[in-house]
Amino acid sequence: MSKPFAAAFRHATAFALVVASGLALAGCSEEKAEVKPDVIRPVRVITVAQDQTVRTLDYSGSVRARTETALGFRVAGKVTERLVDVGDPVKKGEILARLDTTDTALSVRAAEANLSAAERQVETAELSRKRAEELFASQVSSKSQLEQAQLAYNQAVSTRDSAHSSLDQARNQVAYGSLPADRDGIVTAVSAEVGQVVAAGTPVLTVAADGQKEVLIAVPETDIFAFTPGKAVDVTLWSSVGLTLPGKVREIAGSADAQSRTFAVRVSLPENERVRLGMTASVSARQENGPALASIPLSALAKDGDTTLVWLVDAAKETVHARPVTVADFSGVAVTIADGLKPGDIVVTAGTQFMREDLKVKLPNDALPHQASVAGPAPAAR
Repeated sequence: MSKPFAAAFRHATAFALVVASGLALAGCSEEKAEVKPDVIRPVRVITVAQDQTVRTLDYSGSVRARTETALGFRVAGKVTERLVDVGDPVKKGEILARLDTTDTALSVRAAEANLSAAERQVETAELSRKRAEELFASQVSSKSQLEQAQLAYNQAVSTRDSAHSSLDQARNQVAYGSLPADRDGIVTAVSAEVGQVVAAGTPVLTVAADGQKEVLIAVPETDIFAFTPGKAVDVTLWSSVGLTLPGKVREIAGSADAQSRTFAVRVSLPENERVRLGMTASVSARQENGPALASIPLSALAKDGDTTLVWLVDAAKETVHARPVTVADFSGVAVTIADGLKPGDIVVTAGTQFMREDLKVKLPNDALPHQASVAGPAPAAR
């Protein structure tokens, strides 16, 4: 073998050894990568609270009088005087407003003149009747003449009675020009001002009667069956912190309001000097029927095809497992779960896209105190 050929052979052998060593090292690296343990992911979680079959419904309303009357004039006319303002207390029979009665006063004078003329006509007819009776007794006139005189007298009496009734009616029209209070109470609304021409029966003032007060609230149809006549509720006043009054549902509207689609519910209140008309109050009622529903953050939901699921943490093994759930309703950033969760379940609330079955996770130290709230069959409107 020549020297050049031997040198080339040695170089080729050395290159083959280097390549073989590189392949061996690469194989070792792959084996080490395959046995590398999984990364433990930290997660944020909440714990589903204990079942609650009772939930509290809170609605705000205003204090009203049990009886409110819209007062109006019984005749049409121009308002010349209004003697009260909103908030003024009134007594039964007190005059609240007046109309211009010039025309009705003229009607009274005309009715008085008609009555006077009718009375003179009665006097004339009575003299004629007496004269006819005397002539008939003397056999000077016939019986038909006496009957005609009697009929004329009766007609005159009827005309006089009609004129008397017309006078009474005209005087009533004048009296109707004054608007009296029909009961003790307080003025809550003014609907007409001085100078305004109003029709008969048009509301001019609203008076709330003295006596029992109540709170008027509007309840949506989803919660209306939680209120029944006679149901005991708690009433608090915004102006009196710490004051809670026992209320009782007195009346529930038979149909929903056409615009708000809510039902008017009236709650009676006991007598208390701190309760004033127009105050804002809150009514709290307990709904004791229906299963409890868990409310969890929207970020806890995940999808597997058409299946909605959440990831639950096994605290003992510190692994996660998927569980299908049934969604009842969405509310803002929360979701109400109807089926699939039970008290004590630990639900992952963030990073669900990185979860897989039996993935090792690390729970935060304060995981257990954070609990999912429990709602009723449907979220209450406020």
